[in-house]
Amino acid sequence: MSERQFILPQFGIFAQGTAAHHFLEFDLRPGVALGDATTAFRRLRAPEVSSGGINIVLGISAGMWRAVAPAHAPLDLADFRPISAPGDRGAPSTQHDAWVWISGPTTDSVWAHARAAALGVADVAQLVAEQPAFPYHDGHDMTGFVDGTANPPTRLAPHVAMVAPGAPGEGGSHVLVMRWVHNLERFGRLTVDEQESVIGRTKADSVEILPPERPPSAHISRVQVDGADGHEIEIYRRSVPYGTVAEHGLYFIAFSAERGRFDTLLGRMFDVLGEGVTDRLTDFSRPVAGACYFAPSLNALAEIGGPE
Repeated sequence: MSERQFILPQFGIFAQGTAAHHFLEFDLRPGVALGDATTAFRRLRAPEVSSGGINIVLGISAGMWRAVAPAHAPLDLADFRPISAPGDRGAPSTQHDAWVWISGPTTDSVWAHARAAALGVADVAQLVAEQPAFPYHDGHDMTGFVDGTANPPTRLAPHVAMVAPGAPGEGGSHVLVMRWVHNLERFGRLTVDEQESVIGRTKADSVEILPPERPPSAHISRVQVDGADGHEIEIYRRSVPYGTVAEHGLYFIAFSAERGRFDTLLGRMFDVLGEGVTDRLTDFSRPVAGACYFAPSLNALAEIGGPE
């Protein structure tokens, strides 16, 4: 009996300590064959694009991935669905065909590789959205709070982020991408105690505030929830701040072994089920873009799209 093949995720999902980020989204050009497009995107891992400490993560839309690799498509694979919520809250869908995340040690090197990536797929896809981003004050969000405190430890992150062995799409990850615009002026008018009630953690040392002191509308209250198995629903966050003085916020990225985790957590934030409690953070930050992609394992990418 032959040994089972070792499944490799896209390593950039877990690459820490990068100082610069660039995100690209593409739509396929009319008339382009899916096989040709897939081959072009696979080639982004070539040395002229991925070198010098640069990490590249490729995400593909649900429809495109099902078409080119049905055997490697998770059963719950789906694009981002727009969210309508009470009080004019919600999240738009800005779904595209492919998403590329490039990270690395310096802004100039990441920009150069992002440009090379766009040129590398220009014959098959049009660049329709891009966003440079950067770490902020050692892992803080622009609100001044530590971001991603509840992330699983490094040794457990793959179990949270990757589709389980033996399941369709094994070793791949569902990806949620959202761009949030902060109203820092409004948030800054709150006292520190009031800000902590919005987030559900202390600002100085990121200690979780426990009920009853933590209100049900706090961000932590809305996104900490147990699943049907009694265990907390976990996702692996890799979000980074972005922006200018005029517009700024959080480029939210999350990876998950199960697509439904995103729907559950967003549903609680925006009170989709009508429970009467909305995430207070949405008073100070609003999503202006949202998409879901699938980041296949390196094994799956190697199997589809023709020769490198």
